[in-house]
Amino acid sequence: MKNKLLIVWSSGEKEVAKKLILLYGSVMLPRAYWDEATIMIWGPSALLLAQDEELQAQLKVVQDTGVKFNACIVCTDDYGVSDKLRELGIELIHTGEMLTEALQSDDIKVITF
Repeated sequence: MKNKLLIVWSSGEKEVAKKLILLYGSVMLPRAYWDEATIMIWGPSALLLAQDEELQAQLKVVQDTGVKFNACIVCTDDYGVSDKLRELGIELIHTGEMLTEALQSDDIKVITF
């Protein structure tokens, strides 16, 4: 059985992004804490990421380790940042279905920030 993690990143606070989501995200696969990891961008975090070049650079570092990223398409459309997040290599999806499946699964751990 694989150890899988889903991080739901909803906070619009930059320090939460830098010191939790993206810092931990940059080491969790290289250090073999998890076999697979996804960071789900939902709500205010989508707007923060689209507007902040420092966070975008950190995102690239995390992506290069193999962590997958997706974002709530309803949120990104509402904020007008869908094109920007697509440019960053983030898959835009209806996140409710994925979150529900993860919460109901015995194989995936879910944490939120």
